[in-house]
Amino acid sequence: MEGAAAFTDVPGWGLVGMGAMALAAAPVAATQPTIARWLTVWMLTAPVATAVGAWTMWRKMRRRVSGEGTFTLSLPARKFLLGFWPAVFAGAVLTFALINPFVPGTDLGLASRVLPGLWLLLYGVGVTTAGAHSIRAVPLMGGGFLALGVLALLLPSANGNLMMALGFGLLQIGFGVRIARRHGG
Repeated sequence: MEGAAAFTDVPGWGLVGMGAMALAAAPVAATQPTIARWLTVWMLTAPVATAVGAWTMWRKMRRRVSGEGTFTLSLPARKFLLGFWPAVFAGAVLTFALINPFVPGTDLGLASRVLPGLWLLLYGVGVTTAGAHSIRAVPLMGGGFLALGVLALLLPSANGNLMMALGFGLLQIGFGVRIARRHGG
């Protein structure tokens, strides 16, 4: 029975907090004079947003454990995390492969054009895949990330900071509010 259940502990308010961080980071990143500093803004934002998302998810899951019960991840939670993290890990590895400072001649200009689309696309893959074990809003949100990632990669004139703000900012805030209202936080 537990394996058939959907993962409902997606933290709506956590998504809102993560989205607000992305909306704050986008204009800061856009004003950076070098690609290295642009990358630094996003690389500092990502772990902080991840910590907010993880903490709010943990709090939401913890509320379900009554009294002195031991806290363990449910089967739907494990399926969700196993569907999500491989794509995020792939994004991290590809990021460092594209911007490897030990490889002479690394084209940081190409990296700054490709990275927003890559990040949106792989985050969308993770959210969509994990969303197969979650509430309906999650794979729909993942589809939005996939669409933005494709646009960012295939439209050379697409502004990476704008695409990041739309996806990691507005898309997460919109779905976060929906999830919080319909599924309790």
